[in-house]
Amino acid sequence: MDPPSANPTTTVKLVLLGEAAVGKSSLVTRFVNDDFQENREPTIGAAFLTQKCSLPNRTIKFEIWDTAGQERFASLAPMYYRNAQTALVVYDVTKPASFIKARHWVNELKAQASPGMVIALVGNKMDLVEQEDEGEEGGEDAPTKKVAAEEGQKLADDEDLLFFETSAKSGLNVKEVFLAIANKIPEESRRPQAARPAVEDGRIDLNARQGAHASSQNCAC
Repeated sequence: MDPPSANPTTTVKLVLLGEAAVGKSSLVTRFVNDDFQENREPTIGAAFLTQKCSLPNRTIKFEIWDTAGQERFASLAPMYYRNAQTALVVYDVTKPASFIKARHWVNELKAQASPGMVIALVGNKMDLVEQEDEGEEGGEDAPTKKVAAEEGQKLADDEDLLFFETSAKSGLNVKEVFLAIANKIPEESRRPQAARPAVEDGRIDLNARQGAHASSQNCAC
């Protein structure tokens, strides 16, 4: 275990948004546990995790809300991004429809979320593209990259977002995303003291309609 940091710690609320099956939970699992699980079950409601990122002069403690991507949970999203200082908006580089949804989430955050929110646009599942580039056989139905990096970069430039292409499976750029976000957090940033869903026995009480698993790690970026 790393020795306790003498640097001040800033707690930051971070929310993940995006269509179902774009790999939001896998990105968080890679960041928090440095692990990847094939065929994950869909997130129900939201999952809550924490992770610390050590910078030269301070430590950022992320309180991460990994939201469900299914449309039936979309109405719950404002509860999670309310008072969040940061957000990851994730899409699948092999699915153009997920990029359209990402645009929707960016627009919603810009209109409804906290002013000055640090937003990272993340094109995930680059490992599928790497397989294609390396000539691995996948058959005619194998996924191919259908959202160009230039499209993501343009959206990021237009909306003042961070932009990364990642692979939760290989770990490509995952730590870099969170480190970039941590570096964008203002020095004076503090987590607002807002009401939060009650977490009991690792589950969020939302009238029993959805649950969430809680996990906490203290590893640095």
